Amino acid sequence: MPRRRELTITLKPLPLILSIALGLWLGAVAIAASLWLAHTLMPTPVEAPKPATAQDAPRAATPPTATQPPDAQAEMFERYKDTLHKQQLEQAAEGNPRNLNTPKCQFWLQQNRTAPTDKSQANVLEFCY
Repeated sequence: MPRRRELTITLKPLPLILSIALGLWLGAVAIAASLWLAHTLMPTPVEAPKPATAQDAPRAATPPTATQPPDAQAEMFERYKDTLHKQQLEQAAEGNPRNLNTPKCQFWLQQNRTAPTDKSQANVLEFCY
């Protein structure tokens, strides 16, 4: 039977200490380089607008509703209400996936998006709900 060889390990503390120190130093350099690279590649923050001062007041624009006649305001409000109603119809129809799969609903939704009329709105309500 062959004799087993014994493995002897001699511990030399100086190379071990130097290896650990070198590893720690290289890790610190890698972290510092990563932080520097991240800092240089990050976008600069956008500055917040300055609050208006008393000197800026004469240059500030007046709201458009102050200079418009009441008829124009009423017309704008009606258009706003119509647009809001149309958006609510579309959102309500799109919120229900069961009805969106029908071809008629798809057709009238597209018609209502491209050329909204009372008929298209009525058909969206009929076929998509």
